[in-house]
Amino acid sequence: MTVATQPLHQLTVHQARAALRAGEISAVELTQALLDRIRAVDPQIKAYLTVTAEQALEQAALADRRRQEGDDAPLLGIPLAIKDVLATREIETTCGSKILQGFKPPYSATTVARLQAAGMVLLGKTNTDEFAMGSSTENSGYFTTHNPWDLSRVPGGSSGGSAAAVSAGAALAALGTDTGGSVRQPAAHCSVVGIKPSYGRVSRYGLASYGSSLDQVGVLAKDVADAALLLGIIAGRDPLDSTTLDTPVPDYGAALTGNVRGLRVGLPAEYFIDGMQPEVEAAVRAAVAQLEAMGAQIVPIHLPNTDKALPVYYLVATAEASANLSRYDGVRFGYSAGDDSMFENIRRTRGEGFGPEVKRRIMLGAYALSAGYYDAYYLKAQQVRTLIKQDFEQAFQQVDVIACPATPTTAFHIGEKADNPIEMYLSDIFTISVNLSGMCGISLPCGFDDAGLPIGLQLIGPHLGEESILRAAHAYEQSSTWHSRRPTLTGVAD
Repeated sequence: MTVATQPLHQLTVHQARAALRAGEISAVELTQALLDRIRAVDPQIKAYLTVTAEQALEQAALADRRRQEGDDAPLLGIPLAIKDVLATREIETTCGSKILQGFKPPYSATTVARLQAAGMVLLGKTNTDEFAMGSSTENSGYFTTHNPWDLSRVPGGSSGGSAAAVSAGAALAALGTDTGGSVRQPAAHCSVVGIKPSYGRVSRYGLASYGSSLDQVGVLAKDVADAALLLGIIAGRDPLDSTTLDTPVPDYGAALTGNVRGLRVGLPAEYFIDGMQPEVEAAVRAAVAQLEAMGAQIVPIHLPNTDKALPVYYLVATAEASANLSRYDGVRFGYSAGDDSMFENIRRTRGEGFGPEVKRRIMLGAYALSAGYYDAYYLKAQQVRTLIKQDFEQAFQQVDVIACPATPTTAFHIGEKADNPIEMYLSDIFTISVNLSGMCGISLPCGFDDAGLPIGLQLIGPHLGEESILRAAHAYEQSSTWHSRRPTLTGVAD
């Protein structure tokens, strides 16, 4: 379809950019189309916490003037959404928590600033599990986001708002964050592309910290080309974040050759487990077979410490969270209970401001770090984390990428796992090892189950191996049509 024959909200970023450069559409027209789409679908999917309609149209008008003056910034006039754990200057940033309701940061996160410098039009802030702690977006302090493919089901989490918005055409693309799968898992559940970069590839400055050694800002997009484009813009060293790497950012678009001949694809036995939904396994194995038919070499591999990843993750992540969230005390910013006694005010502020999942993780982390338990839990978890990382490093001596499911099942019903935290945590069983090891990963559509729910193929690459996973993902995507399917929402014209 050309721009003239499809609704503007269905465009990819690269299609919209080409149309803007050719003068076929204006940034104001494009932005208005996205705002109209948000008004039409968001009452059903509830992807946005904040819609910045007035500012977006002002930014779009400015983009049109800049283009007339010869400016050709890479995202000039492109409407995008930002997960609400990333600071946006003078725009409410709540992290999905009541404790930050009304908080407007005095600065923007580096990733947001880089998109703005590239010409982005900001549509608004998307819903998230509170402080990115969750796998379903049910833990938001405000409301649950619904999956556009089935409104009775979750979109995944914690970047569920961003994934649902992109899937439903309520944003051309969006930023999310990934601490244990929070970009890749909702991407799989919503049939979009989600990439989690290597640790240190993208700045965390301005991201509300959950697990500082695990967090990474990622991209949710309609196709691999868009993911590569946006990653190239947000990646790179940031002097404001000492964990970013001072290494050149490749031209990720150049990796999208469509050719995987000779690429070695690892197939880990540990990622095809009992209890996995049969349709998920069948779709992923079919995708791997398609890569093989295109010339890739399939190599059986083992990642023997995979079964330890879940407990390791929930010790390391919660320990870091318990320290990071101590700053929300009702004294410096955000909600305050207003008690005259300082200590009682802190107690009440945190008790009233944090939701149950955040409290659970703070308590788990504080326990793991407490005297007498540090060596037995947190230190041991860090030691096993090293073993998990070594598993990947050894595997990548044999292969270029690793292929596996992004999730063990398709999207579950809202409320289905609300009373069983362990079962909820298992939703991320195939994604958390990538964060523990600092590697990169991408999820992309590879099929649907019998209920019409999306299935995601995950491709994992070595540290700073984004070019390899983008190459493989793009080649598979071009050989299939899964990514071109869009959900149908009741009463909403497509």
